[in-house]
Amino acid sequence: MNCHERRAAALHATILKDTLDGRFPEALSRCQEALAAEPDNADIMHLVGIVQLEAKQPDHAIEWISRAIAKATKPAYLTTLGLAHSALGRHMEAFGAFDRALQLAPGDAQLWWHKGMTFLAMDALSGTLPCFEQTLKRDPRHADAAYRCGFILHAQKRFDEALLHLNSSVTLRPRDAITLHMRAMVLRDLRRLDEALADCFGAAQLDPGNAEILNFLGTILQELGRDEEALQAYERALRISPGNLRMMTNWASALVWLGRVDEATAVYRKVLAIDPDAGDARFNLGVLQLLAGDFENGWQGLEMRFRIPALRPAYPELRGPMWHGEESIAGKTILICADQGLGDSIQYARYVPMLAARGARVILVVEPILCPLLAGIKGVAQCLPKLPETVLPHYDLHCAINSLPLTFGTRLDSVPNEAYLQPPAADRVQAWEGRLGPHDKLRVGVIWSGNPDNRNDRNRSMPLALMSRIFDVDARFVSLQKQLRPGDAETLRETPVIDLTRHLIDFAETAALLSCLDLVIAVDTSVAHAAAALGRPTWILVPHLPDYRWMFDRDDNAWYPSVRLFRQDESRDYASVVARVHAELSNVADIFMRERHQAG
Repeated sequence: MNCHERRAAALHATILKDTLDGRFPEALSRCQEALAAEPDNADIMHLVGIVQLEAKQPDHAIEWISRAIAKATKPAYLTTLGLAHSALGRHMEAFGAFDRALQLAPGDAQLWWHKGMTFLAMDALSGTLPCFEQTLKRDPRHADAAYRCGFILHAQKRFDEALLHLNSSVTLRPRDAITLHMRAMVLRDLRRLDEALADCFGAAQLDPGNAEILNFLGTILQELGRDEEALQAYERALRISPGNLRMMTNWASALVWLGRVDEATAVYRKVLAIDPDAGDARFNLGVLQLLAGDFENGWQGLEMRFRIPALRPAYPELRGPMWHGEESIAGKTILICADQGLGDSIQYARYVPMLAARGARVILVVEPILCPLLAGIKGVAQCLPKLPETVLPHYDLHCAINSLPLTFGTRLDSVPNEAYLQPPAADRVQAWEGRLGPHDKLRVGVIWSGNPDNRNDRNRSMPLALMSRIFDVDARFVSLQKQLRPGDAETLRETPVIDLTRHLIDFAETAALLSCLDLVIAVDTSVAHAAAALGRPTWILVPHLPDYRWMFDRDDNAWYPSVRLFRQDESRDYASVVARVHAELSNVADIFMRERHQAG
């Protein structure tokens, strides 16, 4: 390096130091000095652009960088030009600059990062992920790119892939609260709640003033059943962000789980007084209203599910108007589509005969496994599987099946609870009689767990080992449990329970088996709905905070006359529930045997 080059390098370093220290007038003065000596030097023009950009004068920066590019097209110049356009919110121009720079330097990891961030600013997520992946390909230690990949993959519900990238990001910067928070969100969606909690605690320690982290900490604690701690986390979040309606809604949810329903109701009403369109609060208040028997207001609240991303039902994009109950349906074809779980579809299919009675032709679209069971309901003109490839026939109106109680104005004293499922086919019932053998003991169907993907599964399901405490009763137990959890299969082999579930190919077969049983004992699952809808004596074990349809403080049910409810107490422990079931079942089995002996 000659003397001139050394002086130029020293001046360049001084200008950059002035810029980093915020001494922009001094930096610009030195730039002018350098330009006076070399007016055509593109590097100095670019340097002026950098100073102007750092001084938050992006429009002036663009002017100088453009001059430099006119002299020489270098990736560094184009990069600074892209950053200046980004600072002005001119993302298309920024994208063009970064794209041109990558044509000259395709191996530059930071250029791929800038291009990805520009895609992100334009909400063009489809192009964002490949850019960050290219960044990581060229620089595996780019913690920001790893974080962004995890963030985007989480948004796309690709949780396992997201976790891999976030693990890398945490390794590279283990004390970054935002990254730990993001990984906690992914772990929560993977149902790895203990790990999610550890990350969230770590994030809260690193950034104790972050209300969002504390709010999410409360969410995880709630899902782990640690409601008192969850309440405290929400209260800490609200002290930092008072009046945050979303956090107030979560706080009210914790109050509900702690049994402080009146306080929770007051909080929901306060939220709605501030924002009448607060969908989460209105939905949650609706659930409490239904639990308390206030159906008129409760059904309105449940309609908020269409406006809440986390609750949005699996309802397809259907053409034509949605029926809300006001318009006459006489002489029209109405399509009724499942929008929640299997149990909901079974429960609310009872409205189909009422639709037909109003003169409508009813097309029922439900989960494929339910079609054989529900196709025979009076008034069903056509029952189709809810599948992407299903071609829908012509219809005039459509309605979500879970909205039917609202459209019919159902009140607690007007719940339609007449029998609506057709008896199973005689040949199917006879086949199950043959499989079950002699009916010399009380036949009891049992199911102890539901869908593991249900958010409330931890509260409503139990291990078979706990249910097995009733199996010493003198009865013949029959498994209705299609999905076995880890450990349950081995336990099942050690019990006297008959397991013929391989024959339960759909709910029509399940209905035939249920018709052969004297009693069904179940947690809150779709099979319990099927048994109850068939009028079979059904004992349902429900958690301390039950689903809205089981309501508060009653052991019967308005929807299903044959149902008896066994509720958890404040301990939220199923052991005491199973003990009560055991005692009641012993009495029923004894009565059955006495009647058999008397009849014989």
